[in-house]
Amino acid sequence: MPDPDPVPFSDAMDGPMYVVTAASAGRLAGCLVGFASQCSIEPPRFVVWLSTANRTYRVAREAEYLTVHVLRRDQRALAELFGGRTGDEVDKFAEVGWRPGVGGTPVLSEARAWFTGRVEGVVPGGDHVGFLLSPAEQSPADSAPPVPPLRYADVRDLQAGHPA
Repeated sequence: MPDPDPVPFSDAMDGPMYVVTAASAGRLAGCLVGFASQCSIEPPRFVVWLSTANRTYRVAREAEYLTVHVLRRDQRALAELFGGRTGDEVDKFAEVGWRPGVGGTPVLSEARAWFTGRVEGVVPGGDHVGFLLSPAEQSPADSAPPVPPLRYADVRDLQAGHPA
């Protein structure tokens, strides 16, 4: 029998937030991601977990590359756009500056730290699927003073564009 009062898993994990973008067959997509991590040192690998309910997942399934943008604490508006609205209803890229990166994947102009990774594999994980990435391109070194990352606690109240 399940515990009637389990410890909320999400409260224990206050990790950084990312915007992940994809391009495939002329379609662009992007979403807010809180499930992501480096997963190998040699070779270098990173995994991002995309909800199977959202458009970014559908575009990413056909994409060769994904771009992972690290959000800063002062970028809540960007988190709201990519996490609180769905690409099924709005063109998120019409509202932000971006340029095509490797494989046409959007690189957001507001992002100071980002990397593009080649999709090396996918891992099923319930209502999210992990995309295993090997680095292909990254943002130039940033000489500006560091700004703390946007964290899950900063966007906990955000209403998602799609249910999980």
